[in-house]
Amino acid sequence: MKVKGRWRMGWIGWTVLCLVLLGGLGFLAFRHALERNSVAVLNGADKLLNGGDGAIRQVADLRYGKGPAQKLEMFVPQDATAPLPILVFVHGGSWASGDPHDYRFIARTFCAQGFAVVLAGYRLYPQARFPAMLEDGAAAVRWVHDNAAKLGGDPARVALMGHSAGAYNVAMLTLDPQWLKGVGLDDTAIRGTVALAGPFDFLPLDSDATINAFGQAADLAKTQPINFVRKDAPPLLLVTGDADTRVKPRNSRLLAQRLTGAGVPNQPVLLEGVTHEKIIMMFAQPFARDTRAVDAVLPFLQRVTAPSVAVQAAQR
Repeated sequence: MKVKGRWRMGWIGWTVLCLVLLGGLGFLAFRHALERNSVAVLNGADKLLNGGDGAIRQVADLRYGKGPAQKLEMFVPQDATAPLPILVFVHGGSWASGDPHDYRFIARTFCAQGFAVVLAGYRLYPQARFPAMLEDGAAAVRWVHDNAAKLGGDPARVALMGHSAGAYNVAMLTLDPQWLKGVGLDDTAIRGTVALAGPFDFLPLDSDATINAFGQAADLAKTQPINFVRKDAPPLLLVTGDADTRVKPRNSRLLAQRLTGAGVPNQPVLLEGVTHEKIIMMFAQPFARDTRAVDAVLPFLQRVTAPSVAVQAAQR
C-alpha cells in the first residue's frame, strides 16, 4: 500500500526480492566455482537442470589400463534402437587434472542428438608425461573399436572431440598416425575430430603445464600437432574463442592455415567474446542458451559420421 507518498513493500515483495538476491548470489558463486575449474559443479548444474540422467543410459564404466586414470564411461540415449555414431570425448586440465566422470554433460548433450558418447580419461602428470596421454588416447579408441558394437555404437563411425589439453590429445591422434598404428588401427578408425581451444603450436615451452608434460621429450618438435599435418588426415573442426587468454586463438588459426595448405578438409571457427573456460561451459546448462558452440560442432559431427553410401545401400 501507499503511505505518505511512498510505496511500502508487502511480505510478498520482500520474499521475491530475497529470492532474487539469493539467486543472484548463487549464480555469482556458481560462476566463481567454474572459474576455479570445478567442472564437477558445471556437471551437477547440468544434471539438475536437465532433470537428471533419465534420458541417457550408461553401458560401460571400466578401466582400459592398470592406472587409476585409464578409465572410460560410455553412454547411449535411453531410447536407442540402432547402432549409433560414436563421439569419443577427451577432457582438458593441463595434462595434470580432470576426470571423465565430471563431463557427463557432454553425454547428455550429444546423446540427445543421436550419438553414443565415450568419455575417456588418460594418465596425468606427475604420474605420467608425454607421450602417455597419446598412448592412452589410442588405447581408448582401440577399446571403442573392439567393444562399442555390442553396446549400441557403430565402430565404423567414430569421431573424436577434446577441450584444451584434450584437444591437443585428439589432434595428435588425428594427425600423427603412429599412435593409432601402435594399437593396430589406421586413420580410417577416425571419421573426424573436433578440437576446442587446443594448443597446437606452443614452442618454446613457457608454462608450468607444458614444461611438466613435455619437458622430458627428446625431440620437442615431435610434440607439436602443427608439425604432423598431412594431406590424408581426417577432417578437423577447430573451435576457439577470441577472448581466450590461456590458449591463444593463434594456435587454431595457424593449424587451420597449415591444414588448408596441405589440402586437408578443415573448418576454423572463432567465437566472439568466448574465453577458454566458457567454450566448454557452452555445452552444459545453464550456459547452453548460447548455442554457437553446439551449432558449430553438431553439423560437423553429423556430416563426418554419416553412414557411407555402401552402408546405406545395404540397409535399404
